[in-house]
Amino acid sequence: MDPNEKWNHKYRDRLNRLEQPQPNDRLQNLSEYLQGGLALDWACGLGANSLYLAENGYEVDAYDISEVALAHLKDQAEAKQLAVTPHLGDLENWAQIDLKEEAYDLVTITYYLDRSIFPLVKLLVKENGYFFMETFFLSPQKEKQGVSDQYKLRPNELLSEFGDWHILYYEENEQEGRQTIFVRKQFKF
Repeated sequence: MDPNEKWNHKYRDRLNRLEQPQPNDRLQNLSEYLQGGLALDWACGLGANSLYLAENGYEVDAYDISEVALAHLKDQAEAKQLAVTPHLGDLENWAQIDLKEEAYDLVTITYYLDRSIFPLVKLLVKENGYFFMETFFLSPQKEKQGVSDQYKLRPNELLSEFGDWHILYYEENEQEGRQTIFVRKQFKF
């Protein structure tokens, strides 16, 4: 099954079970920093974070590989009259996607890991803009998460990768097997 079919099937199942997606808890807890502007929600899925950001004053570009997820997001955004623009794209071939350098006030990625996009993220975020990421990590307590180790962060990996940014929040939760970071791009002198 190709990735597009896989994710369409997964999201169709969730919607058939009437599971309404919820925005990420840690992202919501950081709301004092979310002052609006232009945001990129990478691998947005059913779009809970995109909708949350739009409700908080952002115009959101939401990218995903699943037409099912993006159609759901589009319907939700239109019903709530929110500024969310869904974009279909194979995120593993991000070089084919037309993105502008230093265009975004905020970039979010949740539960998607492609380490090759870290340099892209650093280019996309404006000076003094923010980056939020949360995904699985190699926790001894969550070895059997059902997620391949190649899609799990190593301990302190995000700290190492974004150590030259201003770190506003960082957590490795071994019980849940997740790593979370929220950083601001440093102003260059």
